[in-house]
Amino acid sequence: MEKLGKKPNSKNLDLSNCALSAADVTELASLLPFLPELEELSLSWNGCVGGTLKALTVHLHHVNLLKVLRLNNCRLTAEDVISLGEAFEIVSQLEELDLSWNSNIGGKLSLLTKKLQEGCKLKCLKITDCNLTAKDGESLAEILNVIPNLEVLDLSINKNIGCSMKVIAQDLKNVPGLKELNLHMCGLKQDSLQGLDTALQHLAELRKLDISCNREIGGGFKDSAAHLASLKNLEVLDLHQCCVSEEDMTVLSQVIPLLSSLQDLNLSSNKNVGLSSDPLLGRLRFLPKLRSVTISNCGLGEESLSSLAEAALHLPELEILDLSWNKCVGGNLKLLLGALKLATEIQVLRLSSCNLVAEDLALLTSLRQDGHLARLQKLDLSYNNNISDEGWTVFCQGLGAFKELLELDVSLRPSSCRDCGPWFRELLAALTQLPDLAELGMQRWALSESQRKQMEGFNHDNKRNIRFDC
Repeated sequence: MEKLGKKPNSKNLDLSNCALSAADVTELASLLPFLPELEELSLSWNGCVGGTLKALTVHLHHVNLLKVLRLNNCRLTAEDVISLGEAFEIVSQLEELDLSWNSNIGGKLSLLTKKLQEGCKLKCLKITDCNLTAKDGESLAEILNVIPNLEVLDLSINKNIGCSMKVIAQDLKNVPGLKELNLHMCGLKQDSLQGLDTALQHLAELRKLDISCNREIGGGFKDSAAHLASLKNLEVLDLHQCCVSEEDMTVLSQVIPLLSSLQDLNLSSNKNVGLSSDPLLGRLRFLPKLRSVTISNCGLGEESLSSLAEAALHLPELEILDLSWNKCVGGNLKLLLGALKLATEIQVLRLSSCNLVAEDLALLTSLRQDGHLARLQKLDLSYNNNISDEGWTVFCQGLGAFKELLELDVSLRPSSCRDCGPWFRELLAALTQLPDLAELGMQRWALSESQRKQMEGFNHDNKRNIRFDC
């Protein structure tokens, strides 16, 4: 452990990202008899582990209290999967298994799943981006009845597993305690969504549902969202980039406001959120526990922005608001004035590529000077090229009031380049008043030689460690 720069711990052995060699794995295996209390073992991000796992698994009987095994991005081979399957008979207390980012697992999952025994205590299974096939999906469905305690199932970024999602959905009833289901970018189609909706009636404990980046389910919500409303414990719902149709929005406008425990809602990159005549954004007022609302690139218009602003007056716990890539915000930030005054918990405000103007920046600084936005930690104003030098000057003059700010981004669009105006002096002066600021994005602002020297010397002169991203 000293050789690897790690602190020894008899219960938790974390060797992730340690550039382990095959010899290191063999050496680790020889140490297992001396670690009878070991509960967590992580070998993640060590590519040379692949092909050597058997040397380790044959000694796992010495650590039969093992509860967590993480092997993500280890370049596991078919032989490793076989060895791991055989080890399941030994590590009967295992509760978490992470095999993510091992592309060679694809097509071979049955080598592992057929070894799982009745009464398996597995609670968390993560198989992100493993090149899983439809056949793997069927193998996974078959074992759901032997892992009744499963709470977390992450199958994200397996684009071919959508073909077997109907089969998986049919067996989700066998894991009624499931709390997290991640199907991000799984190649789901409308019929997959129908099967999943039927399964939701058996998942009363579900806290997180992510079906984002499945473009082909667009148009399917209108027939497949009946049971979504039954998820009274759901806290996170991610539907970004799902190509939802106007008819979908009609249904979602009725269903989402019924999710009384919802805290995190992501509808980004669904243009019909803003175009729909149904008032989903206005109905967010019925979700007072919302902490994060992400609706970037949703085609919002002034009317939908007004609806959101009115609803936000009833969201006292709001911490994150992302309105990026909605051009209507520019010149209309004043519509959110009342909501931002009441948003005492807000920590993250993202307004990237919103066509902001000087008036919008002046509004933000005046809000802070009046005692609002006191907890703001991250402010994204990037890709707003229309703001004048005078606008940036006024903003920087008031920037020092944002005492809690950790990150600020004022970068220009990738195709742009603009001289850093006289406001640069005001910016440096403001930075001395922001003790916690760690990162400042200023990409594509052209600095003069003098300005660059001032920036390079800022950290040294002020004993700071700000990362300037220029």
